[in-house]
Amino acid sequence: MAGLLDKRRQNREEASIPTAGMADIAFLLLIFFLVTTTINVDTGIGMTLPPKLKPEQTPPPVKERNLLKILVNAQGDVLVEEERARVGEIRDRVKKHVLNFGQDSDLADSPDDAVISIKTDAQTPYSTYIEVLDEVWMSYREIWDRIAQTNRLPGPEGGTAGLDQQYSSYREYYTSLEPEEDNKIRDAFGAQISIAEPDTGE
Repeated sequence: MAGLLDKRRQNREEASIPTAGMADIAFLLLIFFLVTTTINVDTGIGMTLPPKLKPEQTPPPVKERNLLKILVNAQGDVLVEEERARVGEIRDRVKKHVLNFGQDSDLADSPDDAVISIKTDAQTPYSTYIEVLDEVWMSYREIWDRIAQTNRLPGPEGGTAGLDQQYSSYREYYTSLEPEEDNKIRDAFGAQISIAEPDTGE
């Protein structure tokens, strides 16, 4: 009897797990994750740069009073016109400079002449640079908001901005523009921001 059982055990095939389809399943999972995974891409800062000057061209002269100089050093300290300032003060300083309309002899003659110069060090913290740049842009955004809300340009003479209606904000006006439509607010009240090359210490 024992010999018969041993013989049956020898003839019985050992159980195994079929693995023929495992490669197909792994391949399908790989495709699934490749298709569904989103990868964050750092797109950088969107800015429209002016065309490069020709070698024989010289940069247009800028009066000292029309230039508001903002410096961010290697430690992240902010200097506005060589005076230490907080990042939160930049917005008001820029608006005061741009909207001077020739009243203060130390500030810009007019918004068209005003230039905001931002200069950094090669070791300037990137986050501080972005905060400073944001504050400068937000100063202009607040001016544009006011133009969109009133349909009037700032200044003693004022004048209409030429909008078809009043808007709650510049963003609302901007989103209402057609792809090829001119931005009347930006055309009437542009932003002149100069990003100087950082000091490398060489």
